[in-house]
Amino acid sequence: MPLTPEEIRELTQISWDIRKTIIETTFTCGGSHIGGSLSQTDVLVALYFKYLNIDPSRPDWADRDRFILSKGHGGVGWASVLAARGYFDKALLKDFNKTGSPFGMHLDSLKVKGCDASTGSLGHGLAIGVGLAVGAKLQKKNYRTYVMMGDGELCEGTIWEAAILAGYHRLDNLTAFVDRNGLMIDGPTEKITTLEPIDEKFRAFGWEALTIDGHDFAAIGSAVEQAQSVSGKPCAIICKTVKGKCVGLMEGQAQWHYGGLNSDLRDEALKSVDTYYRALLG
Repeated sequence: MPLTPEEIRELTQISWDIRKTIIETTFTCGGSHIGGSLSQTDVLVALYFKYLNIDPSRPDWADRDRFILSKGHGGVGWASVLAARGYFDKALLKDFNKTGSPFGMHLDSLKVKGCDASTGSLGHGLAIGVGLAVGAKLQKKNYRTYVMMGDGELCEGTIWEAAILAGYHRLDNLTAFVDRNGLMIDGPTEKITTLEPIDEKFRAFGWEALTIDGHDFAAIGSAVEQAQSVSGKPCAIICKTVKGKCVGLMEGQAQWHYGGLNSDLRDEALKSVDTYYRALLG
């Protein structure tokens, strides 16, 4: 069922709050992979607040849906979503990436509630997701597995090994997202290596493949529901996004793959986010 206008408005408000948390946390901790955390936000909000079958009060519930952030450097964004969803107190993020904190730059599944897999070394999250999806099939469990990858991460060969295996096993309980913001740490992805056509590559390995606007909640919702209805094959959703989304000084800038904020830049970033959402919500 398509998202209602009320649901879209609610998800939009949540994304507004989470982007501000990402900015504040980046300021407090001295630096983070902020650009990609901002580009992935809307997909994660849609999943955690609408589509994932989860219970934050029972993070180890055996029948929960699984989510893996294969682009583990987006941890500050993921942690902000997990806090908003109720896995832990947002106040804990004031110590993000500081000595003694459970929150490192890449989230640790042994320390952070709601983190189903420790990632960071790129290319491995999809393979973990394939294993979880195969396990669900073998155990006759109904939980679904969702994986988000970065587009630069698609340079890793293990992604395509996992994609081949997922297609072979017809894992219709597996959905993979690609955060297609077009930028990696070294610059535009297509100036580093040829990734396109991403959708056709996945189809060649036996996947359903969709391409959407990764900041449009209606499109995200429609794609997730389509993926859930696909039978006999996994589904890849290529999400066209903007690195640094909603922060004017960061949008489309590779140098904000990682960066820190002084108080002036923090204030400018927060103002930019507020301006964007006030215009959007009226």
